[in-house]
Amino acid sequence: GTIGMMAIEGTMFAIVIASYFYLRTRTSDWPPGLMPPALRYGLLNTAWFLISVVPNQWTKSAAEKGHLQRTRIGLLIMTAMGVVNIVFRGFEFSWLNCQWDANAYASIVWILLGLHTVHLLTDWFDTAVLTTLFFTGPLDGKRYMDASENADYWYFVVLTWLPLWFVIYIAPRVL
Repeated sequence: GTIGMMAIEGTMFAIVIASYFYLRTRTSDWPPGLMPPALRYGLLNTAWFLISVVPNQWTKSAAEKGHLQRTRIGLLIMTAMGVVNIVFRGFEFSWLNCQWDANAYASIVWILLGLHTVHLLTDWFDTAVLTTLFFTGPLDGKRYMDASENADYWYFVVLTWLPLWFVIYIAPRVL
């Protein structure tokens, strides 16, 4: 189920990215009448996403081996890391150098960042709920599988961010 959902959502991101590049072919000024987004928070968030892969894998491995304490610690770390990603994301929105309704470019950039933010928030919420369950119990083997699948979903969040980061932050500067 999780893999199917990731395939559907990945396709949705691909369609929105294709729309971005279609719009790019319709004007010689890109972004049209606007400055590209500031790089600082996009770079910080990207670096934080990449760093998060290490504790995410550690948590996934601990859950798959049924190590209660390690899984708890990993879930706490991932919950905290998700908060940092969410804070950086708030700054990203404020440094896009456009409002969502300025033009088609602005709308598509806000859609890309907004859709990814929904995935970021969804995974963070799921991680926070799992963390609570692991500390309050009762636990069964299913919860360890839930923690492992949650880690898989985090990989999806990180991996989809990389091309989105390129489209949002680099493409307006080089294409």
